[in-house]
Amino acid sequence: MTEYDGFRVARENDRGVATITLDVPEKFNRISMGARDELAQVFGELGSEDAVRVIVICGAGDKAFTAGGDIGMFMERDAEVLSRLHVNVAAPERCPKPVIAQLHGYCFGVGLELALACDFRVASDDVQLALPELTLGMIPGSGGTSRLVKMIGVSRTKDVVMRGRRVPAAEAYAWGLLCQVVPRDTLGAAVASLADELAARPALALRIAKRVIGTAQDATLSVAMESEGLAYGLLRGSHDFAEGVSAFVEKRKPRYEDR
Repeated sequence: MTEYDGFRVARENDRGVATITLDVPEKFNRISMGARDELAQVFGELGSEDAVRVIVICGAGDKAFTAGGDIGMFMERDAEVLSRLHVNVAAPERCPKPVIAQLHGYCFGVGLELALACDFRVASDDVQLALPELTLGMIPGSGGTSRLVKMIGVSRTKDVVMRGRRVPAAEAYAWGLLCQVVPRDTLGAAVASLADELAARPALALRIAKRVIGTAQDATLSVAMESEGLAYGLLRGSHDFAEGVSAFVEKRKPRYEDR
């Protein structure tokens, strides 16, 4: 267990799962400016550790994943620093490993922006998603507007950002922002099941799939398909693909070596 500014990291090497827990319950798990830097560092480190196959990020306590940033600290940073806040928050997206956001209660501001940068968002049915920055005379600055437009379109993004309104679990799921919604008392088990499923998948293929999907978001269809085809050809020569085919034909469990 390693402690940082408002969060901690635990590794379960037997499962191949690392868990980042935002842990400032008395402040709804606020994410400080320092924590943003440290989170980016941690995602970089976990992404390079062979023992870690899947990363989960969650919030401590009953109230929130996180209600957002440490508001007062924004006035202590200059415009140049604030203009680059999105870089650290995008760390889960850059990480080569699958990243699961385990969401409950409040998921506001930078908390939602951090969750949007993750690969999977699993939430309890009491979750509320919001980007309330406009109510403070500001706009989301860590990828919130940019990612939402791509995920849910212009009209819905304006509805969320310009009104600063809270989106309940059922609506967020219908929009595709959440991949799974479960009762609060089963949230941990649902995330653990997904993490174990991903940890059992061939890591090389997972890394390539994440890169190809990420590239496709910003590419034309022809460029995206070319990238997909090249990746497909690359994996054709991998040990794991040959093993997967052999295991399928021989009706046995594959033994992947991530190469």
